Amino acid sequence: MARWLRCLGGALLLLDVAAALSFLHHRYEEMVQALFRVQSQCPYVTRIYSIGRSVEGRHLYVLEFSDYPGIHEPLEPEFKYVGNMHGNEVLGRELLLQLSEFLCEEYRRGNERITHLIHDTRIHIMPSMNPDGYEVAAKQGPDSNGYLTGRNNANGVDLNRNFPDLNTFMYYSGEISGPNHHIPLPDNWKSQVEPETLAVIQWLSSYNFVLSANLHGGAVVANYPYDKSQDQRFRSHRRTVNTPTPDDKLFQKLAKTYSYAHSWMHRGWNCGDYFADGITNGASWYSLSKGMQDFNYLYTNCFEITLELSCNKFPPEEDLERQWMANREALVAFIEEVHQGIKGMVSDENNNGIAGAVISVQGISHDITSGDMGDYFRLLLPGTYTVTASAEGYQPQTVTTTVGPAAPSLVHFQLKQDVVRKPPEHKASGTRANNKALQKKVVPRATRRGTQR
Repeated sequence: MARWLRCLGGALLLLDVAAALSFLHHRYEEMVQALFRVQSQCPYVTRIYSIGRSVEGRHLYVLEFSDYPGIHEPLEPEFKYVGNMHGNEVLGRELLLQLSEFLCEEYRRGNERITHLIHDTRIHIMPSMNPDGYEVAAKQGPDSNGYLTGRNNANGVDLNRNFPDLNTFMYYSGEISGPNHHIPLPDNWKSQVEPETLAVIQWLSSYNFVLSANLHGGAVVANYPYDKSQDQRFRSHRRTVNTPTPDDKLFQKLAKTYSYAHSWMHRGWNCGDYFADGITNGASWYSLSKGMQDFNYLYTNCFEITLELSCNKFPPEEDLERQWMANREALVAFIEEVHQGIKGMVSDENNNGIAGAVISVQGISHDITSGDMGDYFRLLLPGTYTVTASAEGYQPQTVTTTVGPAAPSLVHFQLKQDVVRKPPEHKASGTRANNKALQKKVVPRATRRGTQR
């Protein structure tokens, strides 16, 4: 009932906005103009910044919404949307432009829901991660666009197969009780990635993102990690290999939040495929190596899902308004999911924040770490949890807390200095040397088959 009321309330609040929006495909220059137009209309709650450039020199622009743009406020979570990773999958690009204009307009109107969202969340929106590929696809147009035309970047590389393969290392090290979080990058990783991938990895290292979605096209389903199967054999048409993370139930809930707020994703039958509840484990669908979604989970604190939003990768302009209406509530509702679980400060006895403290939840073998100011955010389903904070040079502290279905529970830790300066009991923060040694071992690589995500 609560979900239904929220959707109905959102629909009533937002119903009169659609007519004010322009439903057009935006080439690069037009996309940039649209972003700066939003920034000029809402200068006090927005900021535009570039995380780098594409192969052909186009900026990878991000539009930020916050009551203090450019500043991380302690205990305020960081959220991101990334669109157009595959240049010919364009609906996500247009939806994120529409979302940007919508958030600005509704904030100016005094929409209470949107005002609270912007004041309580730092939202980062990147409409296009692959602007070069988009220009190739756009030259073909919606009517004659080939299935792969413009998919890759200007160097012909699929950006969603270009991140360091931390899954293989994690699956191997798991056999000897290795970590599945904050896995270090191989020494030569920069030479193996494209400029766009490099920019995104550096972006992820600069912001303590908590929740994210990566917008794609070619199907209609909310896809969650792991994308890469632990069984190195890839699926046949009749066989799939479900490969869940330690946070599988949470990821299912996140994916369902989007699918059920979407007009038809949750029905399951779309584009000739069926997905129960409109969601799927990535590896259960087909195995994907070196993808961005798994990389977020294994390298950072960020929980990312992949949203496949349309059967047609390059829908005609006359379909954009219908698609926006179908996704609008889901895009807002998914951002709101960043406000669940527990959050708090990890500080020393003098109330100085401790960066890089490890937050462990008993029974869930995936840790997160505190940010530069000592604040942390751990997404969790409702329930009672035993949580431990540990940091090198300090005595660990353990508490039991209950998480409700609404706002996150505040759980602060104040760590006492360890007089004998023993390393923390938790293994995650002291495994980097061992991890790097393990990464140098030769692990067989599998070949890719199946649908292109």
